[in-house]
Formats: sequence, structure tokens, C-alpha cells
Amino acid sequence: MSDRKTPKVVVMGVSGCGKSLTGTRLAEELSVPFYDADDYHSRANVEKMAAGIPLTDDDRLGWLDDLAELIRREEGGLVLACSALKRIYRKRLQGRSPETRFVYLRGDFETIWARHSSRTDHYFNGRAMLESQFHLLEEPDPAENAVAVDVSGTPEQVIRHCLAGLGYDRPL
Repeated sequence: MSDRKTPKVVVMGVSGCGKSLTGTRLAEELSVPFYDADDYHSRANVEKMAAGIPLTDDDRLGWLDDLAELIRREEGGLVLACSALKRIYRKRLQGRSPETRFVYLRGDFETIWARHSSRTDHYFNGRAMLESQFHLLEEPDPAENAVAVDVSGTPEQVIRHCLAGLGYDRPL
């Protein structure tokens, strides 16, 4: 990472991959605030998802713009958990803050579905919604300032791989 004092990191992936848990722990390790993009959805978006209706790109535009402004505003760095499934979403998030890095939490459908199925406190609803996210997912590549981390390990292993991928393989 070019500026180790102000990390701006988006932890991304499909629902149930561990964005919130990983993001929270990563923010602690980097000593920056953590934000969950789900907290910034409009009421209409939350109601659609709770009804099992996938969001459209138009549904996401204002949400992504709000998140891009949050990233830009946090000059001291942050970690944001956000699905960021498509390249155009990531470009929109990064547009005002090109130094923003992405950590893609990668996992196969069955692993993530098993994790997702055990959740009881989330408005995301159903296997079809997760299938929709996997269908939409455009995996990031290093040219997008992204690192991929396999989610099959323990949370501690995932965090270690995130930190190493971001260039923090030594103690901070």
C-alpha cells in the first residue's frame, strides 16, 4: 500500500462471504473505522431485498455515490464492507479516492450458502438471491487495486491473508 497511514479498503464479495466479520477485524488491525455498506441502503432497497427481489444497477447508483463520498471523506482511512460485485460499482466507489484497495473474499457457492443459511439477523433472503449475486459477480483483478482471499480458512487465517495481500505482512 502506498500510504500506510491512510488505508482505504473495501472488503467485497457476495452475501455471506464474511465481509462484516473480516472488515471489522481488519479495521481493528489497521486502526481505522469500519463501515458496513448495508447500513447505507435506502428503505426501498432493503424492502426489495427482504422480499427476495434483486437490486438493479439503478437501485444501487445513489447508494454507491453515498459510499464513494464516505470513502473520500475519511481522510484517515477506513474499511468498508460492500458487495461491489461489478467492475462499474468498484470504479464508482474508487472514483473519488483512487488509492482505495479492494479485498475480494472468494469462496465457492456451497461454502458460502452453508454460512449464509445459518444467519438469522439479515434481510438478504434466499438461495435465489445468492445465486443472483454469483451470476452478477465480476471477479476483480490486480489491475483494479484488488487482492483475492480464500474464505475457507479460519477468520484469523483470512485476516492474515488480507493483511499480507495489502502489504502488511509485518507488524504495523
